[in-house]
Amino acid sequence: MREVIFNNKNNLLQLEEHFYQLVDVEEPNTFHNLFPYKEIPKIAFNDRIVPHNMPEDIWITDTTFRDGQQSRAPYTPEQIVTIYDYLNKLGGPNGKIRQSEFFLYSKKDQEAVYKCLERGYKFPEVTSWIRANKKDFQLVKDLGLRETGILVSCSDYHIFYKMHMTRKEVMNLYLSVIRECLETGVSPRCHLEDITRSDIYGFVIPFCVELMKLMDEYKIPIKIRACDTMGYGVNFPGAVIPRSVPGIIYGLTTHAGVPSELIEWHGHNDFYKAVNNSTTAWLYGASGVNCSLFGIGERTGNTPLEAMVFEYAQLRGTLDGMDTRVITELAEYFEKEIGYKQPIQTPFVGRNFNVTRAGIHADGLLKNEEIYNIFDTKKFLNRPPLVAISNTSGLAGIAYWINNYYNLSDERKVDKNSELVKMIKDWVDLQYAQGRVTALTDNEIVVQITDCCKKLNVVL
Repeated sequence: MREVIFNNKNNLLQLEEHFYQLVDVEEPNTFHNLFPYKEIPKIAFNDRIVPHNMPEDIWITDTTFRDGQQSRAPYTPEQIVTIYDYLNKLGGPNGKIRQSEFFLYSKKDQEAVYKCLERGYKFPEVTSWIRANKKDFQLVKDLGLRETGILVSCSDYHIFYKMHMTRKEVMNLYLSVIRECLETGVSPRCHLEDITRSDIYGFVIPFCVELMKLMDEYKIPIKIRACDTMGYGVNFPGAVIPRSVPGIIYGLTTHAGVPSELIEWHGHNDFYKAVNNSTTAWLYGASGVNCSLFGIGERTGNTPLEAMVFEYAQLRGTLDGMDTRVITELAEYFEKEIGYKQPIQTPFVGRNFNVTRAGIHADGLLKNEEIYNIFDTKKFLNRPPLVAISNTSGLAGIAYWINNYYNLSDERKVDKNSELVKMIKDWVDLQYAQGRVTALTDNEIVVQITDCCKKLNVVL
């Protein structure tokens, strides 16, 4: 008999109609109608809408030291500890950056883990990523970690073509591995690789149902990380699974019975959808979104952690104690100490993210910076809006640059009609009349301003 349950979120009685069992197919279902390899992937719709299901508590988890290291030279243990310190400060006293995951393969990896554990921070909690074997499980336990990530690839692409197994064989293998992990007392975090090309109701849901049974048996939490490995996920209402992020999260919570606090979304940015898909996962029932600093990760990268900090604030109306100024500190550390330079237009951290070159925009900034700045970037990122001086800057742009560069108080700010600004404008125009095509550097402008101030007997 099907059970009637009361849903505390929508205050409705609901009849649970579905019971999903493993569909053990002979041939792989690769969804070539959606993923024709010789064509661009297709986004199809069936207009089946699932409800929003935002968890009461949402958070960010970090993979900078795991997935983030798979696309660059490894960080040194000292660099890892410094970045970990920054993550603790950025996440704030409420631990909005809940966890940070580490490799445990090498002595350097283990050294970094020990040093981070010595910090004694509650957040981010140190968690790990290991190979699925007893030796590595024991290593996790010896290090004093409570949890580890385990790869459980779930699409037929992986099951049939990479592992050369059937769905039933691979499910039995995974369950035996998870059971071994639970026997050591370690909480497994199951990374469902390639979930956006998997048979959601023929494999993923039945597998997660079995995981929930193991959790009940061992009384140890089992997390589900939904991994959009290839960035195929879409957030559009009514899109079909397996590409539908709302559909995947709904299936995990409603039909597999996975609690929101045990679900994470791990997105990649192959189709520019990493941030939107992560936000969508929150909206439809995942408590965690897994990110890396500046989106550094495999191929096009992961969901940028700093982006989700601001997504959180927009959804909740508060930063809940997160210190966003640390984002600028991290960007500077990565550039000066690690040698990683941000693309200049990158939101929040790129050199030009709040710099305007258009004279008409600069005129607006001069009158009221709210007109052309996304928020108070000086308050939240220690970066006031700036203008770059070029042939399109105009008088207003030059005045704005001078006032900000020299940090002039309101009573000392120069007006766009001042003689100093006009002299600089004439000089700028001459540079471009003589064939210059690039923006002027700060040093060039300062030299010219110094010269003009002497001629005008003006002190800034």
